[in-house]
Amino acid sequence: MKFIDLTIPLGIATPPWPTYEPLQLKYFKRLAPNGANGQVLTHSNHLGTHLDGEIHFHTPGKDIASLDMDFLVHEAAIVDLSDISGDYDVYTSKMVDERVEVREGDILIIHTGYHHFGWDMPTANEIRYMVMHPGPDREFAEWAKSKKLRWIGVDCGSADHPMNTIIRDWMPRQARQADKVFKKKHGMPLADYFDDSKYQLMHLEMFPYGIIHAECLGGEIDLLLNRRVNVGMFPWRFVDGESSIARCVAMVDDAEYEGLMAKKTSLPKTKFGDAFDPAHVERLNELSKKNLA
Repeated sequence: MKFIDLTIPLGIATPPWPTYEPLQLKYFKRLAPNGANGQVLTHSNHLGTHLDGEIHFHTPGKDIASLDMDFLVHEAAIVDLSDISGDYDVYTSKMVDERVEVREGDILIIHTGYHHFGWDMPTANEIRYMVMHPGPDREFAEWAKSKKLRWIGVDCGSADHPMNTIIRDWMPRQARQADKVFKKKHGMPLADYFDDSKYQLMHLEMFPYGIIHAECLGGEIDLLLNRRVNVGMFPWRFVDGESSIARCVAMVDDAEYEGLMAKKTSLPKTKFGDAFDPAHVERLNELSKKNLA
């Protein structure tokens, strides 16, 4: 068995979800005179690749330490929506079902393609990554419940549509852009489409059912699109943790790994060595250009 890393690099430049504490690092010991280097870190839990736990939004829910390994590691479907969902778009269960088989009890990983705008990428754009990515409506949430999904992962800032979060109030210029897109594509204003009854539904309506999610996936996810594969999410064994920074990996057999590494050699790499497919960015830019026209 070999592992494909689906985790983004974590450092002081990694953006947290807006208004959350970023990673801060300092040395409290140095080799001279202490004989060892030692560091102190401060950060929030919503930074880099991380797993949102139930008690992030559901007070009587499980903490991170209560999540079983059988829950965290399981068969997954990884779907690529970068050919159909651009800036501010709404994705649906139909889009997922048309591209990959999703079975009851699966992990579902959604490749929006917006990891290409993450801080570690040559096409980095923090506004698009956190504020303009696509997201789902209640239809998708109800489908996820019917599938009894273990957990959902996304390669962008949130599992919710960003304009169905408080970001809508914090980023008025982008909210006005989104409003134009929603009127054009859905025939109604943004505030009517995502009214108060739907607010942050991927958190508020899913966590009470035990369907949580991971955010800010990435790494070499471009090697594993529209297919099934075993995936593991490894947060801290965090007692009372509402969420946790985590490592996410896909597991493939040795023979397949050789083929994936051959594919990797043909793709460009980030400064951290992760392979990525620039065709996804081209598609997203074309879709978004039409949305915003």
